[in-house]
Parts: sequence; C-alpha cells; structure tokens
Amino acid sequence: MKNSGRSKFTKWAYRVGFTILILISLGLIFNQQIKNYMVSSYQPKITAKSADANNRKKADFNFKNAKALNFTTVAKARMNSQKILTIGQILVPSSSVHLPIAKGVSNQTLALAAGTMRADQKMGHGNYPLAGHHMVRKDILFSPLYFKTRVGDKIYLTNMKKVFTYKVYRREFIAATRVDVVNQTRANIVTLVTCDATGARRLMIRGKLTNTAKYSDTPVKIQKEFAAKFNNK
Repeated sequence: MKNSGRSKFTKWAYRVGFTILILISLGLIFNQQIKNYMVSSYQPKITAKSADANNRKKADFNFKNAKALNFTTVAKARMNSQKILTIGQILVPSSSVHLPIAKGVSNQTLALAAGTMRADQKMGHGNYPLAGHHMVRKDILFSPLYFKTRVGDKIYLTNMKKVFTYKVYRREFIAATRVDVVNQTRANIVTLVTCDATGARRLMIRGKLTNTAKYSDTPVKIQKEFAAKFNNK
C-alpha cells in the first residue's frame, strides 16, 4: 500500500513538473509575442478632464533611468497601468502612429505610451519633446517613426481640448548623450525621440507648429483617427 501511494505521488509530481516545464518553455518561446500583446492591450480612455487632472500630478522625468523593454517591465506596467498619467494623444497618420501621451519617462510609462520629457512642457508652446520605445515589431510604440516618418509628414498632438498640427522638418540620428534636444526653445516645435536599430544612437524627429484649433473644429477625418484604437492594437 505504501509503495503504491509513493508511486502515485511520484507520477503526480512528475506530471506537475513536466507541465510547469512545458509552460516555462512556451513562455520563453513566445516571450516577444506575449510582450507585444501586453503592450497592444493598453487602450486607455482619455478625456479633457482626466488629461487636466493628470497634468497637475507629479511624474518621473529622470530619463537616464529609462531602460530597454523586457518582459518583466512590460508585465509590471500592464498590471499597474492605472498609475500611468495620460494627458493626451499623438497621431502621425502617414506612419500609422497613434499613441497615448503620458506624463514623465518612467519605465512603466514608456512601456505603454509616449512620455513627456520635461515637467514644464506645454503643447503648442516652445519645445514639446516626447520619448518612445523602438521595438522589434514595426507597428508598436514609436517603432513606425524609424521605418516610415519622413520630412514633410504631419504630426498631430491633442490634449483633448485643442489639436496642434506640426510639419516634420528634420529627421536625423543623434548621439544618446544629446540631452540638449529636450531643452526649451523659442520656436513652437515638437521633438520625438526613439532608439535607432542598434540602440546605441537616437532617432530625432522635429516638426514645426503650423496650426492650432479646437478639437471640435479639427477635420472630421483627424477626429475619427484620434477616436480609433491606438496603433498598439
């Protein structure tokens, strides 16, 4: 009887161990796909009221601590996504970029959104820098900027009250140490920053403000694109 009981327990333990091993193996094999899914499932609802409230809260702007995305970082961000301070949206139609804009550049924020890089920045006034990750999949976060965005393209930002239209005038690769591109400027511009293909340098895209309008006065086509799901879908 005792041997029979031990034998059953051994078989049960073997099956459980084998099942766990299979699950771990599948997790390793599909690590990238699972990570992409967690990013793509983040589809926050952003309103003028919530954007204003979040903009008044404190955030982490120490972008020197920003790290490359890994499975753990994305998982933690997804589980705590309610803590991300969404304050608007960015839309680059020609590149199929449509993302939430969130305050700050913490790892949690950049895992799921485009992050503001200065505490005092304001849409439509001076330099409005945004950081975003470049991932393996070409349609997630700021990845499309690297593959598609060119000089002459339009960039739209909204705080859900107004829509700010910019026209890209510069696309260049810069050293990762070029933190000066975040500084305030007299000209009203937007600065988008993401990694290049190697991760050693940065792609910087700049656009000049060409128009400011109420959200309700913005062309219907653009309103519909803002109302659609984010490009992480």
